Amino acid sequence: MKKLVLRQTSVQSGGGAHPYRIDYDSLLNPAQMQAVMHNNGPALVLAGAGTGKTRTLTYRVARLVEDGVDPASILLLTFTRKASQEMLRRASSLLDGRCERVSGGTFHSFANKVLRRFSGSIAMRSPFTVLDQSDAQDVMNLVRANFDVAKLKKRFPQKSTLQAMYSKSVNTGQPLVDVIAKDYSSYIEEAERIAEVIRAYSAYKTQNGMVDYDDLLLHLLALTNHEEIGPILRKQFAHVMVDEYQDINALQHAIVKGLVGERGNVLVVGDDAQSIYAFRGADIKNIHAFPESFPGCKLIRLEHNYRSTQPVLDVCNAVLRDAPGMYVKELFSDRKEGEQPMLISCLNERQQSVFVVEQILELRENGTPLKAIAVLIRSGFLSFDLEIELGKANIPFRKFGGLRFAEAAHIKDVLAFLRLTVNPRDAISWYRALLLQDGVGAKTAANVLEMLLASADPYHTDIVQSKSRASKVVAQVIEEIKRASAITSAGDRARELAAWYKPTMERAYDDHVKRWKDIESLLAICSRYSSVETFLSDIALEPPSETLDEIDRDDGEDEFVTISTIHSAKGLEWNTVMLIWANEGRIPSARSAESEASLEEERRLLYVACTRAKERLILTYPAVMFEWEHTDVVGRPSRFLDNVDKDMLPTFLLAEDN
Repeated sequence: MKKLVLRQTSVQSGGGAHPYRIDYDSLLNPAQMQAVMHNNGPALVLAGAGTGKTRTLTYRVARLVEDGVDPASILLLTFTRKASQEMLRRASSLLDGRCERVSGGTFHSFANKVLRRFSGSIAMRSPFTVLDQSDAQDVMNLVRANFDVAKLKKRFPQKSTLQAMYSKSVNTGQPLVDVIAKDYSSYIEEAERIAEVIRAYSAYKTQNGMVDYDDLLLHLLALTNHEEIGPILRKQFAHVMVDEYQDINALQHAIVKGLVGERGNVLVVGDDAQSIYAFRGADIKNIHAFPESFPGCKLIRLEHNYRSTQPVLDVCNAVLRDAPGMYVKELFSDRKEGEQPMLISCLNERQQSVFVVEQILELRENGTPLKAIAVLIRSGFLSFDLEIELGKANIPFRKFGGLRFAEAAHIKDVLAFLRLTVNPRDAISWYRALLLQDGVGAKTAANVLEMLLASADPYHTDIVQSKSRASKVVAQVIEEIKRASAITSAGDRARELAAWYKPTMERAYDDHVKRWKDIESLLAICSRYSSVETFLSDIALEPPSETLDEIDRDDGEDEFVTISTIHSAKGLEWNTVMLIWANEGRIPSARSAESEASLEEERRLLYVACTRAKERLILTYPAVMFEWEHTDVVGRPSRFLDNVDKDMLPTFLLAEDN
């Protein structure tokens, strides 16, 4: 496959003609300067790992404002709210707060703002509730139950699978039947019934004022194409910038085209070498097709790496060198000297774990903080043995992955109560709230839910039709929701509901003391908001990323080794990175051999792992791997290391008594 080659573009310095307050010439390298000084028309900035893409975007925002562009006409789209806020904070600090009016956020949060502004122009109820992934699956399950799938002779997809089918179809633009045929072929005979369930799911959300993540993007795209609203948006946002474009899916790519229009005044930053989220619907084809989608596109490469030593970068460049169809890029560093990366052949998994522990202890004794050390893994289960050895050596660690804060049952309970104070037709939240009550079972909850949704005003439904304890309990729930709804302060409303919920939580959970700390954290976050609606939207779109163990950690230990999947490590860096299980069959995973696209994403995963290291990179692999059915197989290094010169990555064999 022919490689895509980028041509350097020229740019005139900002000095002379523009008396900028910021001395861009001295603060930016030549390639960054090209991006920052780019004015009208489309541009693709190919930013290699550690080349200062955040700095480049920040200074471009500042430069536009210095040139007299209205900050409100600048839109910066990122994949995390934290990234957007950090860029805008830096830009504002450069220009005495003048960049504070720049619009920024994730695609989903931006869509949420636009929809609340223009919801009356499209077919959706207002106000509406944003469903997070778990809630959306619950709605899908509620609809699924109406189709009597339990009576079918063949297995029917569960709620999570149905949700995944729907989401992939929406985000990739593929017909649902094609998604089923390609990724869920065992259900192809049920494709029509699956389509019926998903259509009913969409209708249910519309009827009850609910939108999921995919709906936010679909409605935003519809607004960009709207005869009246589209021109309004394009006029308002004269300069559009998008970060991490390699992670864009087909729907988001279409939204960018809709926001920019024929004018094509858009600058995007990305690195096809770090496209590793195909499982979320991201498609590397979008960054490769960007110049075709936006004719006249300027191509700018950022290759000067400020993170790693050259010996580390030599390995990274070599891993990527044979990748087909990629933009040509060669990272280089001013730090030409440094420790040589190593490939360590271990006898088995246990020896690998012991070696890693010994390395950590030695590094710690020689002055490297534990927080500067990371152990990366392809999949979560690959660190189980290492975690045991770390525990034996009394080395504190945190593993990234696992249960998310906003996905914990007790947090979702409180959020359900809060949602009901905003949207009394939120069926899933009512169902959850009812099932929490002592003496209310699934059947009673379903009957009550039907009555509530049939009422013109669920808050004033006469639910007490008998003297049964269950009816009285349900009436108390409705009364509490009504009482809390009258509280205007977001923090006070949340505290009222949490206090009411506390006895229920203490009855339901043995570890209620720990769980109450989580709720206190939630209350602290909510208190920073002026409205419950904004808080609920933010926590659905950008939930706190810490795991529960991290939030509750109070053992006084400030230092810890990081264990992380490669996916979770993207965007981060450490002084020392150890990638364990660098085996064929692990990276690339055995499943990736099904297609070239999957295989090449595994190569990029290895590249992302290696580019996290600043000074020290160690790769390990067990020479004997335990497989299913109690058999051992010979392990070999990943195929992606075959063409890495042995002088760049020397191999060392551990002695058997290590």
